[in-house]
Amino acid sequence: MRIISGTMRGKKLATLEGDAVRPTSDRVKEALFDILQFRIEGRRFLDLFAGSGQIGLEALSRGAALAVLVEPSREAQRVIEKNLAATGFGDRARLIPGDFAAFLRYAPDTFDVAFLDPPYRAGLLQQALPQVAGRMAPGGILICEHPRDEALPESAGDFQKYREYRYGKTMLTSYCRPQGA
Repeated sequence: MRIISGTMRGKKLATLEGDAVRPTSDRVKEALFDILQFRIEGRRFLDLFAGSGQIGLEALSRGAALAVLVEPSREAQRVIEKNLAATGFGDRARLIPGDFAAFLRYAPDTFDVAFLDPPYRAGLLQQALPQVAGRMAPGGILICEHPRDEALPESAGDFQKYREYRYGKTMLTSYCRPQGA
């Protein structure tokens, strides 16, 4: 696993081992950042189910002002800390240990971009979407990674499903506020 573009292009990242881990593939990661192309630089990025932190770190490499990485697993938190140290992005990143719902309930921040990639088929995406929508800045975008056969709601808070992108068995679904909302 590596950072694919930006100031840390090619930097190898530590990852979690085992079958329970499902890192975002380079193909899907590249597609994600193609979608977000002009929405990263100088923005606040939320990586809600951070895992190894690779998506938030990619956003920082591409010029995000801040990345907040939320992760409940202590093992994954240690991997994120290693990756933050290896990239030198610790001054622009915040690792939040703990549950996504508690973070969203009490977080003072708003975000310009939110990426949600929870464990597949656990119902977490449907729980998190409306909560994340309430933490988004005007003009913000939500993007969810999920299995192709998992249908997502048409709306989340005042965000509407905008586009769906298919990459083999993986989908990226984006949500935006309608104009004037």
